[in-house]
Amino acid sequence: MSIRRRKGSDAWFIDFRTPGGGRIRQTAGTTDRKEAQELHDKLKHEAWRVAKLGDKPRRTFDEAALRYLREQAGKADYKSKVRHVKYWRSIFGIRALDTITRDEILTTLPDRASQKGCDKVLTPSTRNRYLATIRAMLNDAAGDWEWLERAPKLTTAKEPAGRIRWITRDEARRLLAAIDLDWMRDIAAFGFATGLRQSNIIELEWSQVDLQARRAWIHPDQAKARKSIGVPLNAEAVAIVRRQLGLHERYVFSCGGVAPWYWDTKRWMAACKRAGIERFRFHDVRHTWASWHVQGGTPLNRLMELGGWASYEMVLRYAHLAPDHLKPHADAVLMSTEAGAPRLVAVK
Repeated sequence: MSIRRRKGSDAWFIDFRTPGGGRIRQTAGTTDRKEAQELHDKLKHEAWRVAKLGDKPRRTFDEAALRYLREQAGKADYKSKVRHVKYWRSIFGIRALDTITRDEILTTLPDRASQKGCDKVLTPSTRNRYLATIRAMLNDAAGDWEWLERAPKLTTAKEPAGRIRWITRDEARRLLAAIDLDWMRDIAAFGFATGLRQSNIIELEWSQVDLQARRAWIHPDQAKARKSIGVPLNAEAVAIVRRQLGLHERYVFSCGGVAPWYWDTKRWMAACKRAGIERFRFHDVRHTWASWHVQGGTPLNRLMELGGWASYEMVLRYAHLAPDHLKPHADAVLMSTEAGAPRLVAVK
């Protein structure tokens, strides 16, 4: 039988042989027999046209999603792409790719986080990431894969410019003192000393550290920009690493001899509250490190290399924190050439 119900399921399942010898097996996505039969007949007709007339087979969103994730495996943002694709599959599923419109995509953009147990409003930048994933997938389908005649044109929404969140050295010392777990305190302190991303610190292995030469390195497959990063270790970073000697055979940082594969966000937020610091994520430790560098006179091109950023534009976000090199030009717009501030005369 071409349509049937599987044991333990009310939904109909389609199963038939194509004229070309292939086999179509998929859920009909409905419990209505008439709707399932209509979809079966449609798929069978399309299979006949492909085999007899040379038409291109129609591909479903599910097929495109699975191929896209296979091709993206190993990318730095793969986990985020999996989350985005999972959401879009819940919307479009077995829909034919060529029936999905621009308006449908834009009106179904998520407003809230889709992770289990998380209920928060998504920022415009996060919504844009969901849009970027489906746009890239549909562009691949229309380009390299040749599954679509053309992809819908999807433009990202304008994102409001946000301030760089950083704290002072006194605030950082208060925060570290407020952290009640040694391994979390050491990881945070190492972040302030090196500017490394959280995952790079947690996954740092002894094979990536040379204490004698006071340096560490991040391999290309571990870096967000997929380029290796050389990390010079200052005296504070060296002291932190030395405290970890003998605690774990492979990883530098550990919790009771076990590599900390997670970050306790609740404890982190509680420590921030005790230290009187608001709206401070762990990633802001990296912003703080970069801000201290700029304020200390580190050139932006050197900071770009130290932080492993892929573009100069990313480093320019911190340039406003040290405008000292512009001071000689400030006097170019004085209203008076005499020393001191100009005298202003009231008009009667």
